[in-house]
Amino acid sequence: MSRISFVLLPILMTTLMTAQNLSVSQPTVWATKPDVAAFEKIENDRLAAAQASIDKLLAIKGARTIDNTLAPFDDATRQLNAAGYLAGLMEQVHPDVTFRDHATTMLTKVSAAQTAIALNHDVYSALASLDLSHADAATCYYVRRQLLEFRLAGVDKDDATRARLKELNQKATDLQSAFDRNISDDQKIVEADPSELEGLPQDYIDRHKPGADGKVQLTTDYPDALPVFTFAKSDNLRRRMAIAFNTRAYPKNKEVLTDLLKTRYEIAALIGYSSWANYNAADKMIAKGTNIGDFIQQVNDASRPLAQREFEMLLAEKRKTDPGANQIWDYEGGYFSELVRREQYNFDSQSVRSYFPFMQVKQGILDTAADLFHVTFQQELNVPSWDPTVETWLVIDHGKPIGRFYLDMHPRPGKYSHAEMAPVLDGIRGKQLPEAILVCNFPAPTATDPGLMTYDDVATFFHEFGHLMHHILGGQQQWAGISGISMESDFVEAPSQMLEEWIRSPQVLAKFARHYKTGEPIPADLVARMNRASAFGRAGWVERQNGFTAISYDIYKDKPESVDLDAVTLDSTKKYTMFTPLPETHVWASFGHLGGYSSAYYTYLWDKVIAEDFFVQFDHSNLLAGDAPSRYRRLVLEPGGSMSANDLVKNFLGRPQNVVALEKWMGEEFNGTGAKADGE
Repeated sequence: MSRISFVLLPILMTTLMTAQNLSVSQPTVWATKPDVAAFEKIENDRLAAAQASIDKLLAIKGARTIDNTLAPFDDATRQLNAAGYLAGLMEQVHPDVTFRDHATTMLTKVSAAQTAIALNHDVYSALASLDLSHADAATCYYVRRQLLEFRLAGVDKDDATRARLKELNQKATDLQSAFDRNISDDQKIVEADPSELEGLPQDYIDRHKPGADGKVQLTTDYPDALPVFTFAKSDNLRRRMAIAFNTRAYPKNKEVLTDLLKTRYEIAALIGYSSWANYNAADKMIAKGTNIGDFIQQVNDASRPLAQREFEMLLAEKRKTDPGANQIWDYEGGYFSELVRREQYNFDSQSVRSYFPFMQVKQGILDTAADLFHVTFQQELNVPSWDPTVETWLVIDHGKPIGRFYLDMHPRPGKYSHAEMAPVLDGIRGKQLPEAILVCNFPAPTATDPGLMTYDDVATFFHEFGHLMHHILGGQQQWAGISGISMESDFVEAPSQMLEEWIRSPQVLAKFARHYKTGEPIPADLVARMNRASAFGRAGWVERQNGFTAISYDIYKDKPESVDLDAVTLDSTKKYTMFTPLPETHVWASFGHLGGYSSAYYTYLWDKVIAEDFFVQFDHSNLLAGDAPSRYRRLVLEPGGSMSANDLVKNFLGRPQNVVALEKWMGEEFNGTGAKADGE
């Protein structure tokens, strides 16, 4: 931080302290600075330890007990998860392409070991024979859910079918890795004339100097691409960037994704499901694939009237320079939304960037989380890592470490190009601290550049930190298999989306939003205008997410041979949003969630419904007042995966979730608290 010459917020002393005065025997993930050989030894040792635990479990001749059966099974789970987390992380962040290749290979090996256990009928029978009559509720839930996962893996099928499923699962893992790698490895370049940068922030222009040929080179990485879509006055530049951005990994990923669809369909069919979407929903809150289609329609019905009003405002803005316009291309949405916010709400999103330098935002989020979750954070200094910019932090609760996290926050070649929280270790009470990492791509501060962030950047940071705190606070379980964010996967976005709402709080912004040059706090009227402007476009955002949800569902709900990837993408965009997609783009090729989330991209909207329902339980005049913060930590985050997410929701809300809060959130721009009310 000493390299930054700009005015910073006063920093909490707890976050400047090192962890040397704490008893933390658990080494950091990169403590040995492994080369490829050392990395593979770490992974192979974990695989061997997992197999030893399974062998121990299978060797039991007498009565099955929690200690002699579930305990070794869970230890194998812990070892395999740790191996998979590390391999997946290195595949995404290691600066050396050869190391990333070895990580991909090792990830495949880990997946094969996990599949072998999932298809081991003797392991399944051992768990199924456990007497749970005296076990606690969390242990009972763990075993019941694990037995469901075994059945979904096909453990009860005949030997030939299990052998085929093992082969197919391995193939699916390889294809998903290839799909992800093709996206992260395909950084495209868009050449621009310096005049085409008009409208972009000055610090952006300063970072993109013309080369010897007089041209500026822009990449498709987020810090380069997203500002172009929002601020560049040149329609031609925005269009070229959209085509480059939305053709990443094309055509490479066409064959990969098509093969992945076929592989997953065959897995589902062998288990007894009519589609991958139905199979994939069986262990989730939503329960059935057909319910995804119903949810898409429910969201569309709720958002369309409001989205239509927003679209008419955008079209009116476009017609100021193009009187005959009757459509808005999908790449134009961000630009015209920015113009509407300036014209209708007297808000220029660049005006807040001066109050959001990266270092202040980071500190502000740490301080906010400390207040909300009643913890403190202490940085561990001089910790080795795969890149010098990576930071290591401890989470402290009542004077004791309860978790560790890593921050890898800035772009570099070959690195995962989006933003995510990834587990590093599962927490086991009294045995292993939970660890996680944030992998992001925010502007990097330098001695001359504070790394100013956009409003959306800050919201993303809050979002990912919500995931991180969920993993840490939920990582205090007896068993690795129910630790952290191990509940139904269509709940995991709810806590992170709920924490995004904190950026709208003047109380929260007061912690860190100060001008990077003068130190002046962000003006109250600017915050009010920012919040009014941020309310504009919410229904359009919901529709866009619903369009992606439909793409995700539609390509996985039918037989693969009937799926035309481009047709599904274009049709879903047209049906569920008001915008017109560019026909020369291939969005699916770089839609990374089609690999990991597969048919379950609905999770984001499903959890947005839950997140807004959660958020209305807090006192919006003082988010830290009352019992909501402590109840939220205790009832939603701390249980981890020890019970169904449906129960987590009902325990906090007193009922199942509904869309009332989401509809209110979407309509805030038109109900008198957001945009100008009708007639004003």
